[in-house]
Order: sequence, then structure tokens, then C-alpha cells
Amino acid sequence: MAKRVFFVTGTDTDAGKTVVSAGLLQAGNNRQWKTLGLKPIAAGCEQTDAGLRNSDALILQQTASVNMSYDQVNPVSFAEPIAPHIAALHEGRQLNADRVAAYCRGALLQSADLVVIEGAGGWRVPLNNRETLAALPRSLQLPVIMVVGMKLGCINHALLTAESIARDGLQLAGWVANCIDPDMASYDENLATLKTMLRAPLLGEVPRLAQASPEIVANYLDLDMLPVQ
Repeated sequence: MAKRVFFVTGTDTDAGKTVVSAGLLQAGNNRQWKTLGLKPIAAGCEQTDAGLRNSDALILQQTASVNMSYDQVNPVSFAEPIAPHIAALHEGRQLNADRVAAYCRGALLQSADLVVIEGAGGWRVPLNNRETLAALPRSLQLPVIMVVGMKLGCINHALLTAESIARDGLQLAGWVANCIDPDMASYDENLATLKTMLRAPLLGEVPRLAQASPEIVANYLDLDMLPVQ
């Protein structure tokens, strides 16, 4: 089976990237695919006896069917829950896209049918004063899955993100509508507008869930809409 590798971005912080990324991995598991999840950069980690650990990265590690060490899943971690370039500055460290891409390439040597690489924040989150996180999927030439946090203002955020992805020469392979605000006014009209204006397939709608486990979220996602690379 051909390997499918995707970079998952969001229209904003807390758009639901991890919820959707884990759901995609579980949907692959349900098909008996070998799945692999990566969170190359994570800011907002807890100190444990084993080192810094990020809850989102742990979810991806635990959901994926391919066993990998935590450091392979999340090679760059910061304690502070802030923009990665600022966290790096506070710790006297340097971030650059080439180094992070090298970590990812190493992990991609693993045999897998579906690989999900989750970003941090939105598409233009800085890595340093010259690069944004968008340089990572550009370096790896990955198609992108965009998670749209369905709330007031989501149309503007989604269209701007889609334009940026296209400007960077990458394919928007699909998008997921993830309900952030269960009381969002005119939800159906907003969704219809996005379906009309985004030139990519809608992979699924994830409602506001009391328990957004990967097993439950997978039921709302359609892997058949994803391109095979």
C-alpha cells in the first residue's frame, strides 16, 4: 500500500489539530493500516522522570500503531506553553526548519501506510526571525490537511490559511470542520460557504464532543477522500 504522509495545520491555536490528527490515525488503524504520528515541535510540556512530555504528542504516540519512542515522536519540546520561537529564546536554544525536517525524515524511514505530522499553532507560527513553521512541510513537500475551528471568524482564517498554503506551493489535500463553539450562529451557512470557497475536499465534520477520543472522532472522518502519494 502506498504511503500517505500529511502535515496537519490549523486555522488558529486550539483549532483541534490533535483531536483530528489522532482521529485520522485511528481511522487508519480501523482499516488495519500501519499508522505513525509525529509532533515535531511541542511547546507546553510537563517535566516528568522521563523528561519533558507534551499531552498532544503522547496522544499521537499512543494512538499510532507503529511503536516509536517519545523522542522520535516529539524531538523538540519546550516547557512554556507559548510560541515556539519565544520558548526557544527563553531557553537559549535555536530553532530552524532544516534540523526539524531532518528529525522527520529519520522517522519517515519507518514503514507506515499513513503518517500524520502535526504542526504547532497556525500556518505562520515563527520558528525564528526568518522562518515560519510552514518551512517544514515545504522542505518535506507534504500535502496539507487543514483543521478549521468552527467559530465566529473561521471563514476568514480558513481562506487566508488556504491561500498561504497555495502560495507556499503545497497542496491542500483536504480540510476538517471541527466545532469549537457549539453555539456558533449560522453554523450551516458558514460550513456551506467554506465548502464552496475552499478548493479541497471536506474530510469530515467533528461535532463538539463530551469525550473527543480518537475512537469517536475517527467515525466522523473519511479517509477515502485523501490522495494517495
